[in-house]
Amino acid sequence: MQTQPASPSTSTSTSISAPASPASPGGSTALRDLVPGIAGMALVGSSVTVSRALVDAPLFATQAVRYAAAALLLFALARAARVPVHMPRGREWLWLAGIAATGLVLFNVAVVRGVAHAEPAVIAVAVASVPILLGLLGPFLEGRRPSRRVLLAAPVVVAGAVLVEGTGRTDAAGVAWAALALGCEAAFTLLAVPVLRRHGAWGVSVHAVWLGALMLAGLTVVFESPAELTSLGRTQWAAAGYLAVMVTAVAFLLWYRTVAAVGAGRAGLLTGVAPLAAAGAGVLAGSGVPGPAVWLGLLVVIVGLATGLRPDRAPRSAPTLPA
Repeated sequence: MQTQPASPSTSTSTSISAPASPASPGGSTALRDLVPGIAGMALVGSSVTVSRALVDAPLFATQAVRYAAAALLLFALARAARVPVHMPRGREWLWLAGIAATGLVLFNVAVVRGVAHAEPAVIAVAVASVPILLGLLGPFLEGRRPSRRVLLAAPVVVAGAVLVEGTGRTDAAGVAWAALALGCEAAFTLLAVPVLRRHGAWGVSVHAVWLGALMLAGLTVVFESPAELTSLGRTQWAAAGYLAVMVTAVAFLLWYRTVAAVGAGRAGLLTGVAPLAAAGAGVLAGSGVPGPAVWLGLLVVIVGLATGLRPDRAPRSAPTLPA
């Protein structure tokens, strides 16, 4: 619900506290604003291990069910929390459809098709390069100059992610799919910037998810068959359910909340958490303890995050004059 700001001419000696207006993009580095994004990226990183159960599942049909279930869950949660979800208008439809087409549909296609030509580490490293794109392009969409600190920290986070995931083997097609995955992951955040102020994390998540579900349902009818879903086993349905609830509904809300609070540039640094979470999930799944390069990469990512997310020095407040 939008609140009209009070006019300066109406101020009196007795002030009345009003609801705080949303922080300007990039204006916050408080830990409470960063934690949701960190948690969201950790959930996204865990999806790498979970998604292995869906390698043999029909791509479009399974993802359509995933996003349809997530959309219903988001609608129900928004209604229960009495959060208003505004209907998009005008160009907002284009931004939201762009999020669904790139960040949901094309990204999943790029990852699934990419691992057929490249090791998963190649795709993961490409996606881990997102901080550089968000650090450069995000502030421009928000009407600001890129932060020098973020621009310096972004390559450090990327270098750490490369150490965690390794380079891997690939061919020309694998490089192309990896580049597409990189662009789609960046678009997932950048295209949300113009609509976050009006729709908030809830609205953007709800609309992007149901639009993505419709697109994937259409692709299912054209390229697959809904009947193929009957071949899924319990493990595959459990994996799809985890992706729908935790990696889609919950992670989307957490991520967009942080983007709205700290800006796309700073939030982009948090994508370095995803490969770390993927490595941790691999250990829990029995893949073994990571080697020295992974631990070094973990340290490098932490240094990059600490550098880029360090709170700015607060300017000296002017002395209060008597009324």
